[in-house]
Amino acid sequence: MIKKVTATKEALDFIDFLKKKHGPLMFHQSGGCCDGSSPMCYAENEFMIGESDTLLGEIGNCPFYISSAQYEYWKHTQLIIDVVKGRGGMFSLEGPEGKRFLTRSRIFTPNERALLDKKQQK
Repeated sequence: MIKKVTATKEALDFIDFLKKKHGPLMFHQSGGCCDGSSPMCYAENEFMIGESDTLLGEIGNCPFYISSAQYEYWKHTQLIIDVVKGRGGMFSLEGPEGKRFLTRSRIFTPNERALLDKKQQK
């Protein structure tokens, strides 16, 4: 199965740490503004998901959303969520921990893209 979003082992370990501290979590890929383009981590139901958001998948058993407009630009790539030292977004739960989530990406191969397109048509 081809995943549209995945995470590094380091990110998954950090998500587990945050879940123990804050309970169930969710993610939303920021589109810019004050937090740049970082994946934002929230306590479950603290961020209002709207009709203009797309569920990409899950990382660490947490739902991961992106705005539908932003997804149109990134639909040819797999998002790979990592964690690095630094200051996270001011609204994201990892902010006080001295780490931040970071989105890396890779372009889907033509075969992966064909499989994803076929899946969407069902």
